[in-house]
Amino acid sequence: MKGLTTFLWLISFSESVLSVDTTKIGSQNSSPMVEHTRKHARIPPNELPGIKLAVTNVLPKSVEIFIPQRSMQQSTFDLLIHFLGANYIVQNAADAYNGHLVAAMVNLGSGSKVFNDAFVDSNKFPLLVDSIRAAVTTAFRHEITFKKVLLSGFSAGYGAIRRIMSSAENYRRVDAVLLLDGIHAGYVPEGKTLAEGGTIDSVDLALYSKLAADASSSESSKRFLISHSEIFPGTYVSTTEAADYLLAKIALARTPILQWGPLGMQQLSEAKKNHFAVQGFAGNTAPDHVDHLHALPNFLKLLSQL
Repeated sequence: MKGLTTFLWLISFSESVLSVDTTKIGSQNSSPMVEHTRKHARIPPNELPGIKLAVTNVLPKSVEIFIPQRSMQQSTFDLLIHFLGANYIVQNAADAYNGHLVAAMVNLGSGSKVFNDAFVDSNKFPLLVDSIRAAVTTAFRHEITFKKVLLSGFSAGYGAIRRIMSSAENYRRVDAVLLLDGIHAGYVPEGKTLAEGGTIDSVDLALYSKLAADASSSESSKRFLISHSEIFPGTYVSTTEAADYLLAKIALARTPILQWGPLGMQQLSEAKKNHFAVQGFAGNTAPDHVDHLHALPNFLKLLSQL
């Protein structure tokens, strides 16, 4: 597990991974802190039994697909497309899902820009969904359908979701979104923090502002869950600041909470309205960031309950 944690730390906190736009934002001010208070439990890196497939002709890198063993005879599924993370973590989320789930894992490299750029063509997303359905149909030898489409992103993976849902048609097709310590924006002027008099670039968060407004409305069926740490990059908007921005947009206040979260995480705050929720957690170190990825099964369950 030490190797995985180090790998994810290098991915998540390199100059390119958490950047919102490479042309606008510089590197993060790295944290020198080491933390030993929280548990930082990890999912064992074991492959689970089930069908494993791949879609190779849509995105720059292969999209890995997993269907749990218990769902082999099903014909109706929910579809989860997860951006950035180890396959076995997403497999665990699919296996623990309350229902039958086809899980697709998209890993495209370093930086939110690579995730964004992969979906600049708005037709890429429906093509990906259709290709996943076709691959599963071929493997099962009977037609399968997707009842709901869920998107989740860890860290820089948020860039793909933002780009995908900027298309009105794609926005309509997505039922739920989960962001795991991954929602960022630039400061205006560039690099000038809120404490120094800067503001948040509203363009970077426009899509997520719309989604928060829709999910918080009693008239919408959209679901939207954000989990975030206390990590403060310093050169661009933190996940805490981005979440606060969305909450202010819909006039929703946080409630202070002191309780255990999944895998030994320490929850500090919560805000919830209808199908929209934000959960804030303690920590500004690398293990605190990776906690959110390993808690994917827990957060996916919570998303389905909103």
